[in-house]
Amino acid sequence: MSKPTFILTDIEGTTTSVSFVYDVLFPYFRENMQKVRTMLHLPEVQAIFRETIRLAQETENKIIATEEEVIETLIRWSNEDKKITPLKDLQGILWKEAYETGIIKGHVYDDVAPALKAWKDAGLQLGVFSSGSIAAQKLIFGYSVSGDLTPYFSAYFDTTTGGKREVETYNKISQELKIQPSEILFLSDIVEELEAAQQAGLHTMQLTRPGTIANWKNTANAFSDILRTDAMPRVST
Repeated sequence: MSKPTFILTDIEGTTTSVSFVYDVLFPYFRENMQKVRTMLHLPEVQAIFRETIRLAQETENKIIATEEEVIETLIRWSNEDKKITPLKDLQGILWKEAYETGIIKGHVYDDVAPALKAWKDAGLQLGVFSSGSIAAQKLIFGYSVSGDLTPYFSAYFDTTTGGKREVETYNKISQELKIQPSEILFLSDIVEELEAAQQAGLHTMQLTRPGTIANWKNTANAFSDILRTDAMPRVST
């Protein structure tokens, strides 16, 4: 018997408080959406607008064409907390400036950084899987209240890989990592995500941060709990 070789973690509600996302990041994005008008010459913004137009027609049967309609659609998707790639990509672009200028610092719980270091020192590989874009993930950890945590992570996954509640997504992650599902431990606060990961063969643990009800077979109140040898799920070799 051996411990997992790779730990894959969610962000919101797991490493980071939900309130940081909803009370800091989302409001900043909505309040600064008009800055997008000065970025329309950027290829990445142009690609986001094209994808928004396509998805609006494909998923909502709505025809939008003007810059104003695209911006209004993205704001609406933000208010509805849609897990849509072009929205997440644009959020990452706007948040980047706020992080780099010190307006925003990425929240992580106090127990996260010490655990990441301990896991890394123990030879474990670490990765992130969040509905936020990979760029946004790197910003939270790169400009966190605990300093730059990005050196601890070797892989990042977002909605471009697939939905977090879809079994096939975790199969893809395992294949991309070239690691057997049974060697991966997935951390999240959402049962539906844990169920999908478990069905794909991953080991799972629910983080019961403030506001989260323990409703999964393996739970931990903090990352420091996961470090305990009696708490860490074990897999066959």
